[in-house]
Amino acid sequence: MAAFRLCALLCWLSFAAVAQPHVSSEKPSDTLDKEFHRQRREVVRQQLPPRSVAVLFASPVRNRANDVDYYYHPDPDFYYLTGYTEPNAVLLLFQSPQHVNGKQVQELLFVQPNDEMQELWNGGRLGVQGAEKAIGIATLANTDFSSFTLDTANLQHILIKELPHDVRDDTADEADLYSLLSQFKAKVKYPANFSATRSMLYGIVREHGLGQAEGVSVYIQEAMQQEPTLKNDQALQGYLQAKDMRARTKAVAAIPEQKLDAFTLDQVLDQLREVKTEAEIRLLRKAAGMSAIGQIEVMKAMKPGMSEMEVQGIHEFVFKKYGAQHVGYPSIVGAGNNGCVLHYTSSAKPAIPGQELVLMDVGAEYLGYTADVTRTIPANGKFTKEQKAIYELVLKAQEAGFQQCKMGNAFNAPHQAAEAVIADGLVKLGIIKKREDVQRYFPHGTSHYLGLDVHDRGSFGPFQANTVITVEPGIYIPEGSPCDKKWWGIGVRIEDDILITEKGWENLSKQAPRTVEEIEKTMAQPSALDGFTLPALGK
Repeated sequence: MAAFRLCALLCWLSFAAVAQPHVSSEKPSDTLDKEFHRQRREVVRQQLPPRSVAVLFASPVRNRANDVDYYYHPDPDFYYLTGYTEPNAVLLLFQSPQHVNGKQVQELLFVQPNDEMQELWNGGRLGVQGAEKAIGIATLANTDFSSFTLDTANLQHILIKELPHDVRDDTADEADLYSLLSQFKAKVKYPANFSATRSMLYGIVREHGLGQAEGVSVYIQEAMQQEPTLKNDQALQGYLQAKDMRARTKAVAAIPEQKLDAFTLDQVLDQLREVKTEAEIRLLRKAAGMSAIGQIEVMKAMKPGMSEMEVQGIHEFVFKKYGAQHVGYPSIVGAGNNGCVLHYTSSAKPAIPGQELVLMDVGAEYLGYTADVTRTIPANGKFTKEQKAIYELVLKAQEAGFQQCKMGNAFNAPHQAAEAVIADGLVKLGIIKKREDVQRYFPHGTSHYLGLDVHDRGSFGPFQANTVITVEPGIYIPEGSPCDKKWWGIGVRIEDDILITEKGWENLSKQAPRTVEEIEKTMAQPSALDGFTLPALGK
């Protein structure tokens, strides 16, 4: 490390006079503008309780190995409210105006200041003035956060998300995220035994403890299994032991009020991010379109003997060709029995046999918004009798799930519909004997929200217009399953991105072929990659 820093210093001295770091102004025309982020902050502020502040931190920088970090990905909530994409930042949203440096503000952003040497090596920064201009918010350097006075005495509520626990301490930077978190904890007298889960449970009991007692009790018990120290919490135990409405009312009233609140802000963001604006829908539509075309191009290029990694590479090349900065999640390309592993991400099979199915769950991320599209295809372009039977059962289940994607329907309605179809179908095929055994081969839910996260925020309440979800039933029959061997190694998932509308639903990824006939027809078409070969590597 010492040698590296000496090299860095020598390079800096050599090039500082001629190399001026800058922030590129080249952005896609459909990038969310500062008015979008300002409106999102305003909606959050309107829902803050009196005398409160919401505090959000940028996501940590993640180390890959030695002195190399992973590509930085901003915290989705932080980006949603600011558009800021750099690390080591803090956002404060006040419910009422505060005096800061002689000015009245209701929001304050602390960011990385400009640093010529850091920017030479790692790219330009907006800096304080650049961030204030680009975001339209009162901005200070993150180096000023340590001396900033947060008037906690006059604040009744300090709203946070769960703070990250695995933040690296860069000792050379006194305003890195580790330092910012430490400074914040000192300002608010953050208890050493503070539990974000406990704070969340207190909020749930206060809000739902009387009307939904059974569900709340189950949720508390599950949380206690995950975090055993919660079993010692007298307030939560008092609620669990309440046997009637009178006792329950008394137990709810006994839940402590906490100034440091890790419940309310999450609830506000869940409700807000669930329903997309027109600008967000445009980005999701574009990400889904890229992902669908990636599926088409792979169908045309797929040949027996290709590796899983090569298939993954074609998908991701298409995304990059369309301008997607990243994938929304680690790509899943599993052939044969690998397709029965729900989150198989190693893409390790070097040569896919022609008789195997290839499950491809891949999604482009465009300007922060991610698609999530899955298709399952035969490597040789033709489904076998057994593969076709399973595939068409999953397709039938997906169609049943689509029909439940309507405003006002329960969030789990698509899953209930899809699971019923698969249960009946597996019994009919002789793969299971009882409908209750369906979860052996269909072990996951059918839907999740989609947006800035692949598993996006949402309330899990009745469907609302302009909500985007997935519908993704699947059947997975790994080798060794208790059924006829002819089904072993068949894994099928079909997943599309569905926009709930006032009139029903729209499939944003419909361009990717779904039926057996469509897939086989597409796979018979020539590919732009036909004949593309690389020279052999030397020994």
